[in-house]
Amino acid sequence: MKTSDLFVKCLEEENIELIFGVPGEENADFMLSLEESDQIRFVLTRHEQGAAFMAEVYGRLTGNPAGCLGTLGPGATNLITGVADANMDRAPMLVLTGQGDTERLHKESHQVMDVVKMFEPVTKWTHSVRHPDNLPEIIRKAVRLARTEKPGACHIELPEDIAKLSSSASPISVRRFRRPVPQEKLIDRTIDLLNNARRPIIIAGNGCIRKRASKQLRLFTKATGIGVISTFMAKGAVDKDDPTCLFTIGLQAKDHVAHLIDAADLVIVLGYDMVEYPPQLWNNQKERPVVHIDFLPAEIDADYHPEVEIVGDIAHTLWMLNERVAQKPLPDYDFTLQASVRESMLEDFQTHANDETTGSIRPQKAIWDARQALGPEDILLSDVGAHKMWIARYYHCHEPNTCLIPNGFCSMGFALPGAIAAHLVHPDKRILAITGDGGFLMNVQEMETAKRLNANIVVMVWEDGGYGLISWKQETEFGRHTRLSFNNPNWTSLSESFGWNPFSCQNAADLSEALEQAFNTPGPSLLTIPIDYTENKKLTQRLGNITRAI
Repeated sequence: MKTSDLFVKCLEEENIELIFGVPGEENADFMLSLEESDQIRFVLTRHEQGAAFMAEVYGRLTGNPAGCLGTLGPGATNLITGVADANMDRAPMLVLTGQGDTERLHKESHQVMDVVKMFEPVTKWTHSVRHPDNLPEIIRKAVRLARTEKPGACHIELPEDIAKLSSSASPISVRRFRRPVPQEKLIDRTIDLLNNARRPIIIAGNGCIRKRASKQLRLFTKATGIGVISTFMAKGAVDKDDPTCLFTIGLQAKDHVAHLIDAADLVIVLGYDMVEYPPQLWNNQKERPVVHIDFLPAEIDADYHPEVEIVGDIAHTLWMLNERVAQKPLPDYDFTLQASVRESMLEDFQTHANDETTGSIRPQKAIWDARQALGPEDILLSDVGAHKMWIARYYHCHEPNTCLIPNGFCSMGFALPGAIAAHLVHPDKRILAITGDGGFLMNVQEMETAKRLNANIVVMVWEDGGYGLISWKQETEFGRHTRLSFNNPNWTSLSESFGWNPFSCQNAADLSEALEQAFNTPGPSLLTIPIDYTENKKLTQRLGNITRAI
């Protein structure tokens, strides 16, 4: 068969369901072959970056890769930010790009650049097809690497002349194997540390929301009572209503939960990614033993030098610990501070639940009403900006993967395309994207994609007319900020021009009703609110002044 046909057959063998993208003439053979597939759906986007974010969210929600596609040159460069975001946030993804005829790649040529080298820093593996019969091995390797812990992006380039050639090769069947499990001695050593501790604590990272780890973690906390502090991307690893849920760390300030780590005499770190919250911010004194449990060995860091390193499947490791605890319960721990911190955080969350301010809405109120509007299985997506910090601290989850925050590469423009993908994966759930006016306009063109797909999503734009997170950080460090303000469109006109349902809310007391109206109106809805970012400085001052007796 033709190589482009073989490419599609190999992707079908891998159970690839969706490819998002913008094709070019160098993808023409592949696109015609893809059109014949009954299994793979192609979603045309309005920008390659949007396609990459959509593929990322699909990967995060399903654990399987989707494809994002661009042509050579500018199509490939447009993909790269979303690809980097997925790779650093550990989302499986296939990146598919075209390339010019191999007879002109050795010299200066129209739109030709070394795409493989460009993708090397932001993918797990990247390769250009040079012989048709190698394609089954290349695709099998790319998908396997993309799914292997820790997941990420893999890139395949298909030159236009190779796509036209004939091949007698066949797809390679998919075989999956169990991941390695840790040594019994390391489990016993961890149990010894737990037996000698008085105030242990768990930090749950991104790896805890994948591969059944959450189930085993919940069994462990139920048996031991040890509290769990999550990073931004581990929300829902433990149910927010469980007494062992101690919410989130990562704002780089002395929040209530930071005192729990200071007081701990043992820290168990599960599925931790340093890109989210560097150990310098919580372990720079290195005063307590750390147990590292992850799919991979610990990154070398002067402030992260584990006493015990358990490498293997996280869920299986927790299962082994649970087996030990069932045979011989751990000692009674001192959870006085743990209970006090949880109570303080719960009080904090409700402080502005009944706000009735007019003209602007506090972030705490916006998040409280969003949480009330969404059920346990519904999904919130955060863009990157000041709102992300508020979501990280104030929005908490019942289940894993119900709050998606980009927190490794931290790319603005994530939320709108991500919400479209979330709708495609879970059309029966409420999907809410919260974004600033800056991040929303970075991929505003995907409003057309959402309307074309009739996606039932709600995008809540927090309008402040500037880059709020940058000004927040500049004010904190320098006492002032540079020029960061801009103008916005007429949101109602913008919504109507794309066929969206426009909503706005100026008063805090009306926000809950506005959210319900937006969710109950078929099709995509845009809800804009004026946000009161004077709360940013207040939060910084308050977190910096939180003190506790340890």
